[in-house]
Amino acid sequence: MVGFRPADVPPTAAVKFIGAGTAACIADLFTFPLDTAKVRLQIQGEGKGAAASHGTAVRYRGVFGTITTMVRTEGARSLYSGLVAGLQRQMSFASVRIGLYDSVKSFYTKGSDHVGIGSRLLAGCTTGAMAVALAQPTDVVKVRFQAQTSSSGPNRRYHGTMEAYKTIAKEEGIRGLWRGTGPNIARNAIVNCTELVTYDLIKDLLIRNTPLTDDLPCHFTSAFGAGFCTTVIASPVDVVKTRYMNSALGQYSSALNCAISMVTKEGPLAFYKGFMPSFLRLGSWNVVMFVTYEQLKRAIMAARQNYTTPL
Repeated sequence: MVGFRPADVPPTAAVKFIGAGTAACIADLFTFPLDTAKVRLQIQGEGKGAAASHGTAVRYRGVFGTITTMVRTEGARSLYSGLVAGLQRQMSFASVRIGLYDSVKSFYTKGSDHVGIGSRLLAGCTTGAMAVALAQPTDVVKVRFQAQTSSSGPNRRYHGTMEAYKTIAKEEGIRGLWRGTGPNIARNAIVNCTELVTYDLIKDLLIRNTPLTDDLPCHFTSAFGAGFCTTVIASPVDVVKTRYMNSALGQYSSALNCAISMVTKEGPLAFYKGFMPSFLRLGSWNVVMFVTYEQLKRAIMAARQNYTTPL
């Protein structure tokens, strides 16, 4: 993906687009329980509204405690609640924000081999905003499913993915499917810039200054480092986004009102609720996604070179 040397033959934008979505779905399958635990911890403490009325009163402690409690009270399947919407999200979301990153970066640099930090940041912001505009409804449905408890039985808000899309559109209007777009764009601009640019920079530094080459150990280290940096920077916006997207109609007048309410009622540390599952999830997701993505591209590049090499 990022950081390929000029001598390498890069895959086409279409291959990157499809490869990024596929790799992201594979990563989601491995890390989705951590994401669900993160959502439960982030909405914990609201004390009223939709979250409270659906069984998410304060009862989770830490990432593994949350997972254990969910399995004990709701069954193991609850850890994958919202997975269908999650995979739909990754195929549309990651394909754009990661798969088009190199193309947008080349557009801003006009194809120059010299890529400055400004061009990388601009490309990250652009693809992040494009991805949110396209995939926001899938994110809303995913968060709603992850937030509701399976023990609610017939009182559950949603019983199926397509039903959730229809119910939200019917009860809250089409705008309901794009609830939280503002904070989500802000979050993903931050995430995309931090994640992709940090991965880009760490990878370049490792290749230039250490014995590591552009291979698996380098990709693993770069992805894990990018996951930690992203979690630290993006966690406050991520918590607000989750709270706002999961809120009942009228609970918060805006994302800013949601943030102010959190500080007033729970203190500034509320912005880092679910930090550990966020880091474990994002770190492991980055490792699986980037390593898979890099290997997919290497395989495609090798196949192309073999195909074009005369016998």
